[in-house]
Amino acid sequence: MTAGEADCRAPGAVPDEGRKALLRRRIRWLVAGTITYNVIEALVAIAAGAVASSAALVAFGLDSVAEVLSAVAVAWQFAGADPERRERAALRMIAVSFFLLAAYVAGDSVWSLVRSEAPEHSTAGIVLAAVSLVIMPVLSGAQRRAGRELGSASAVADSKQTLLCTYLSAVLLGGLLLNTVFGWSWADPVAALVIAVVVVREGREAWRGDHCC
Repeated sequence: MTAGEADCRAPGAVPDEGRKALLRRRIRWLVAGTITYNVIEALVAIAAGAVASSAALVAFGLDSVAEVLSAVAVAWQFAGADPERRERAALRMIAVSFFLLAAYVAGDSVWSLVRSEAPEHSTAGIVLAAVSLVIMPVLSGAQRRAGRELGSASAVADSKQTLLCTYLSAVLLGGLLLNTVFGWSWADPVAALVIAVVVVREGREAWRGDHCC
């Protein structure tokens, strides 16, 4: 076991080889589920954003693309015979997906504030954000627990990427509702800028491999 794995592992007994194999299969299934859901989420969000002229919805869809890139990195790692050897490279790929997401969210939010253009009401966007608020925490929690027991920093980092989608879902839902009810078109981009700062911090942690500490 490497020092990084020791830092990452949850308190308790070290899993035997049979348990490790089970945890690796579980992570692969969770990653596959995350990829599938995020592909659907991205397509729906971008289409709804185009219809409603909602920059927030389009940004949310592109966030789902970043989620897929992060999940693919973990899938690639655990597809190998020795996932630990691919840990550092997977973490770097996850970190890059964080940074790309933060850059886009920040840029899009500033542009939305400059334009001061209110998006139209989007029922599809509101439903999508609400569904993601339910599904994403479940996927994130299950992968985080499996990753910590296995001692995989990349699996835990990817679970945090999924959890960030929950935060962005809440921001999106709040922004869409505030725009619909009160006409506050600025609410969503301002909140998204706060999320972008958090995303950068998580990216730095992934790059350093600090997600389990």
